[in-house]
Order: sequence, then C-alpha cells, then structure tokens
Amino acid sequence: MTENEENSLQDDNEKRLFVLDTNVLIHDPSALFRFSEHDLFLPMIVLEELDNNKKGHSEVARNARQASRFLDDITSNSTPEEIRNGLDLNLRVGFDEDSEEALIASGKLFLQTEHLGTDIPISLPGQKNDNYILGITLALQNDPKLPKVSLISKDINLRIKAVAIGIQVEDYNNDQVLDDVNLLYSGVQNLPNTFWDTNDKEVDSWSEEGHTFHKITGDEVKKWLPNQFITIGDNGDFEAIVRSNTDDGVIVEQVRHYYSEKQSIWGISARNKEQNYALNLLMDPEVDFVSLVGQAGTGKTLLALAAGLNQVMDEKIYQEIIMTRATISVGEDIGFLPGTEEEKMAPWMGALMDNLEVLTHNEDAGEWGKQATNDLLTSRIKIRSLNFMRGRTFLNRYIILDEAQNLTSKQMKTLITRAGPGSKIICLGNIAQIDTPYLTETTSGLTFVVDRFRRWEHSGHITLKRGERSRLADYASDVL
Repeated sequence: MTENEENSLQDDNEKRLFVLDTNVLIHDPSALFRFSEHDLFLPMIVLEELDNNKKGHSEVARNARQASRFLDDITSNSTPEEIRNGLDLNLRVGFDEDSEEALIASGKLFLQTEHLGTDIPISLPGQKNDNYILGITLALQNDPKLPKVSLISKDINLRIKAVAIGIQVEDYNNDQVLDDVNLLYSGVQNLPNTFWDTNDKEVDSWSEEGHTFHKITGDEVKKWLPNQFITIGDNGDFEAIVRSNTDDGVIVEQVRHYYSEKQSIWGISARNKEQNYALNLLMDPEVDFVSLVGQAGTGKTLLALAAGLNQVMDEKIYQEIIMTRATISVGEDIGFLPGTEEEKMAPWMGALMDNLEVLTHNEDAGEWGKQATNDLLTSRIKIRSLNFMRGRTFLNRYIILDEAQNLTSKQMKTLITRAGPGSKIICLGNIAQIDTPYLTETTSGLTFVVDRFRRWEHSGHITLKRGERSRLADYASDVL
C-alpha cells in the first residue's frame, strides 16, 4: 500500500481513480507505478507540460524525460481503442532507482482522448493550465459511472483551489520518509541512571591502542544502532559510541573529548556534547558517511571544515577537500557568469569563506603569512557545482555537501554514489530551512539519507541542538 492510500480521506479500500498533476511526474517519474491497484488519469495538458520541461540538463528536465519514456513504453503498440479503455500497468514495469527494485502496478492508465467540460467558476484566478486540470477532475468527479476521483498534486495552491471548489485532492506522499519530522533519528540515546538497575551491571572493560571499550548486555541494548552515542546519567556520567551489536551484547567505546584547547581540531574545540559527538564521527576514518543536522549557528560547517583540514593537511588521510552546496535553484544552470566553475560558485560559498577566516585567524602572523596560509588552503579545498557531479568518481577525497536539505532523495543518491575508495562524505543541513519547491521536512533528501543510513556500521548522524554563533543569534533563533 502506498503512502497516498494510507493518507487517503477514504475509509474503505474500494478502487479509485487518481488524476495526476504534472508536478507529481516531474517530482517522481516512477509515480505511475506507485498507486497499487488503483487507476490513473492523465489530462493531455500534463503531456504538454512534460514536453515543455524536457529540455536542458536540470533535474526537472531529466525527470520530465524519464516520465515521458515511461509513458512511451506504456502506450507503445497500443491502439486508440485500447487507450480509451485504459492501458494495463501490470504489463509494464517501472524501476525504482532508490531501492533498485521493479515497480509493478495492477491498475490502469487512462489518457484524455476527448474534451471534458471545465465547469469551474470563470472568475477563478490562477494559471490556465491549473484551472484546466481542475475542470477535468471536476468533470470526472461528476461522472456517476466512475469510482471515487481524487486529484494528486504537489502544488499547495492548486490543492487549496481544488478544496475551494469541492474537489477531492491529496498530496503525493510516496516519498515521505517519516510521518513526523520529530521522529527523525537524532544519533543520541539519553538514558537515566536507572539503566543499570534493569541491565547487566557486570560490564567487561578493556583498552586497545588508547581506546577504552565496554561490553554491555541486556534487553534494552539490542535496540542500539551502529555509531549511536549513548549517555547514561543526568550529567552524562557515561558517554560512549556503539561499535558493534551482536547477540552476545553491545560493544561500546568511550567517546573522545575535544573540549579543551590541547585536544582541539585546527583550533576548534567542542562547546557542547553534540559538537563533541560530531567531532568523534568526523575524525573517525572508519565512518565513511556523516550527516549533521541543526539550525543556523550550531557549528555544522565549521566542525566539518576543521576536521577536514586536520585530516588533509596534518594526517594526510585524504588528498583534498571538495565542497559543494545545493543552491536555491538546485540543478539549474549556474548562469553566464564569467570565470571558472569555482568563480561561478563563489557567490554561494559565503559560508565556506566565513569559516575559513575563523580557522586561519592568527593575530601573530603578518599579512604575508595570512596570504600564504590562504593560498595553501585554497589549493587543498576545491569548490564544485552540483551540475557537473554526474559520472564523476572522487578518490580519497573529503567531500562536504552543504545545504543538503534542498536536495531530493534521487539527487542525494546521485551525489553520494560519486564517492570512490577512501572518500568520506559529510552532509550538512537544516531541515527547517527548505527552499526547494515540493520538498518538505519529511520528504527532504537529507531526511531520507539520515533514515536510510542509520543502521549502517560505517555511518553516523548527530542532530546539533545548541547554537554557538553568538548570544544575539541564539536569542533571535528562540524568539523570532
């Protein structure tokens, strides 16, 4: 059963007819195969809009072309009579790029083959195409021979207009990762002191190469996830990271503390426990994928850059840092700006420059010394555009993906699969600041990867909660 069926306003399981808006197919071309046994109806204006959006190299154009290919496969070798009677979707197979599984639907696809009345208020404002889709849905809804008809659209304003004129309308929620963003995995499990009363107090402990490990048994520990941080006690008396979880028990390692200047990373020390946990993940070469989520000012970019510079410049684990970010017009051309790819991306990289100033600040160094440091760092930090990521493979690179909340799940997959041997990817973002149309907190690509990677032993996630930018920024985040 799809998310759309679960979220339906209908209480029974009778067959339904869904009218698809263009933005649904542009958002997810495989939506044609995600409505199980229910039937689909495509107005001709949807095909025209797909045709208008198919040109270019943007994600919208790629999805429009993929949707057109699916439709071509469904309608190929079909007669006009078969199209009027509906095309069986169970004879055609779609492909889910995320799960790499075939998608088989058992309903039918109906294409508009005749003019349908558009009996909607003439004075209804808005785009002509939207009103045309509303009129077709209303005409289908008034046909007593048809099952219950619903319009599926990612356009909020179109859904509002549909409700206003009495049309059953729903959002396309198949890509929704969670029902509530508050259920998103935080990466930390806080336990009270009573934990030891209900679990085995006999803890095996040992040290290996400067690391302290403990083996804990009990029923509750079976739910712990790889690289999840465990704090026991109100004041965090016991802090550890899960290294393995087997039937014999859970092996945890005591976290390293990066609070003092002596243990700082490139001059950056942790100001709260979440930042300390983040540095533990960022500095761990066994963790290939790290996601950091938090509001502005929690230190996501600064921590990622400091850890990256330490491992590139000092420890020589990676060859260089590659930094990219999702611009507001993600996937679109970055314009006819003069200069190289890095110079074109410079307007979007203010956060990188701001954090580099913090990391390279040295009052004792003169102007020449500062310039030499900046030149050295610039040679080891590369700025790349998302537009040119397809087909590339990055070897031994430390890759920082900023503003990841503005990416879809498919875009996120495209980027993460660019990582070659020896590379590490850091995804940063604030799911409360999504600028991309049709994405929400529960459908964002960042939410998607946090949920999908949480059980993998080479990944880790932390939700940063406390802002450390300034007292003004912290107060503004609370009251504005």
